[in-house]
Amino acid sequence: MSWFRRAIRGIMASELKKVPIPRNGVDYRGKLVLAPMVRSGELPSRLTALHYGADLVWGPETVDRSLIGTTRRFNPETKTIDWTRKPSQGAKTPPADVKDSLIYRIYPEKEGRKLIFQIGTSNPDFAVQAARLVAGDVAGIDVNAGCPKPFSTHDGMGAALLRTPDKLCSILEALVQNIVPEFEIGISVKIRILETAEETEALVRRLVATGITGLTVHCRTTPMRPRERAIRGQLRMIANVCREAGVACLMNGDVETRDQALELIQEYGVDGAMIATAAEKNPSCFRSKADGGLLPWNVVVEQYIRYAMEVENKFGNTKFLLCQLIPGKQPAYRHISGCKSYTKVCELLGFEHLVERAREVDFALDIDPDNTGKKSKKVNNSALAAGGNMAESRSKPQVKKSLSDRGVETQTGTHAEPQPAEAVAISA
Repeated sequence: MSWFRRAIRGIMASELKKVPIPRNGVDYRGKLVLAPMVRSGELPSRLTALHYGADLVWGPETVDRSLIGTTRRFNPETKTIDWTRKPSQGAKTPPADVKDSLIYRIYPEKEGRKLIFQIGTSNPDFAVQAARLVAGDVAGIDVNAGCPKPFSTHDGMGAALLRTPDKLCSILEALVQNIVPEFEIGISVKIRILETAEETEALVRRLVATGITGLTVHCRTTPMRPRERAIRGQLRMIANVCREAGVACLMNGDVETRDQALELIQEYGVDGAMIATAAEKNPSCFRSKADGGLLPWNVVVEQYIRYAMEVENKFGNTKFLLCQLIPGKQPAYRHISGCKSYTKVCELLGFEHLVERAREVDFALDIDPDNTGKKSKKVNNSALAAGGNMAESRSKPQVKKSLSDRGVETQTGTHAEPQPAEAVAISA
């Protein structure tokens, strides 16, 4: 019976094998997480998902070159860390007086150790440069190798990497070799299945050998769209390959609730699950039935608006998310598109107790709370002068406040910890 004992020991060893999780990283095993989604994965969406029980949240894909060259700042007004840069506007040297563009924003007090930064990249060097800028503030770096949309694939990123496995592996290896020792967080990758199980298995075996700690598989091929049912025929094989290598495996595709996710995890032997579309429509899907399950849309919308105002989220993004959260048959859905301010949104939805705060946020974002949109732009002195109105331009000097005058601390080089501040109270 010695062969039997050896076989049992081999099975136990394979089950217990695990790639070490770095000290500042996080193990994906046993986690139900929010998927990376453009527009739907911005800060207030992530905070709402965590509020309703998500174990981890992925930020939206951020392209490496858009992050390289940014300045990291702590904003005491919103208690967030912002990565900003001057928009080029087609010029080699951006104008000094142009407003900074916000590239990425996190709320370290509420999501820092539960946030995975997803990077869009097709170049190992750029990937490392970009990752270094955020690695000290997040729990992990995830490489996007699954997005099928042209804005990602046109430059060899996203799902295009599935067809260039040498490049994908070199990116992961560069991140593992450079980011893991310096910041002690894990590196992971998100992929889609290929046309055949043999192709997928060959790819996954290469990926898990790069030193990554986690792999998420979207159970659709690149040409498939969300309306097409996920294909789970390859899932158990992928989970087994990951388990043999000691890499955590998450599944994605048509996962809709916590309870369903637990059933799928047991059925296919994966380590966790990722929710996308269902969380975009109602992030209370992260609650189990035992904890009450899905909440009414208006309860979720109020919570989302509270977070959006707390972090002074761009109003355009907030309105987009409200159109996902409010059911299309509701009267509010038809009227929300006409709102141009947080104040009008709160009034329309009957959140009178939030109107005062909404007006404050509107003014902070330079929005007219009475629904006429952006406030009138300041007089452009240069344009006046160019048009021959030199006297008028001189009579209307513009004084631009410095960052320090506006209470924004610029941090370059080292990443100083944000100063603790009292958070805005948010009820459930």
